[in-house]
Amino acid sequence: MGYLHKGHLSLIKESKKKCDITVVSIFVNPTQFSPTEDFNNYPRNVETDTKLLESNGVDYLFLPSSEEIYPKNFQTFVNVEFVTKILEGEFRPSHFRGVTTVVLILFNCVQPDFAFFGQKDAQQITVIKQMVRDLKLDVKIKSCPIIRETDGLALSSRNVYLSVSERNEALTINQSLELAKKIISSGEKKVSFILSEMDKMFSKVASAKVDYIKIVESDTFEIVDELIKGEDYFVLVACRIGKTRLIDNILVTA
Repeated sequence: MGYLHKGHLSLIKESKKKCDITVVSIFVNPTQFSPTEDFNNYPRNVETDTKLLESNGVDYLFLPSSEEIYPKNFQTFVNVEFVTKILEGEFRPSHFRGVTTVVLILFNCVQPDFAFFGQKDAQQITVIKQMVRDLKLDVKIKSCPIIRETDGLALSSRNVYLSVSERNEALTINQSLELAKKIISSGEKKVSFILSEMDKMFSKVASAKVDYIKIVESDTFEIVDELIKGEDYFVLVACRIGKTRLIDNILVTA
């Protein structure tokens, strides 16, 4: 959705390694925002983004208007069931319908062989992979690692909303994930204990309001209560720091 940072540029780097031609789309998609969310205020800077794309060797920028993506009398949407109902889907009920619809439209416009998405939106990747499988789309979805600041904060276009003090408090998100990783690596399998230890960290942060802290199976995104040795899981956090809603996750092996 633009306002590009090093996380986006890492996706471009992966594309250029694997593909002959790299296309970047920039489109702040209105259908994935609810009426109470920040669509109108979402950070935008197409001029700076364009220069970044040129300097990083991108072949094409696809910059459609809202009228091109959603012309008058538009009435068709894509719904992925089950995995869209939990976590982000619970707190943002119309979000994934907007995501899958616009991603399918972009795929149809560009017709890529590969599409690169960041792991920070891990549930989104799972939803898109489900759509690709179910609708028999001829595109391979590639998940790329989260890019972080040196202090651990996951890069996000919404980080610009944070005040200096809030940005410091936002570090609790990644610190809680690292704590979970440490507890799991020690052999702990009981999810309730892991989550309670993470929650204790947020209780000390005045500006933090946690939407959820969960552990899910890495492939199905099913929420689990007990970890199985050798299996892979996402530990997920969604939290408001002040008025800014941030998400983050870490992939762990029990």
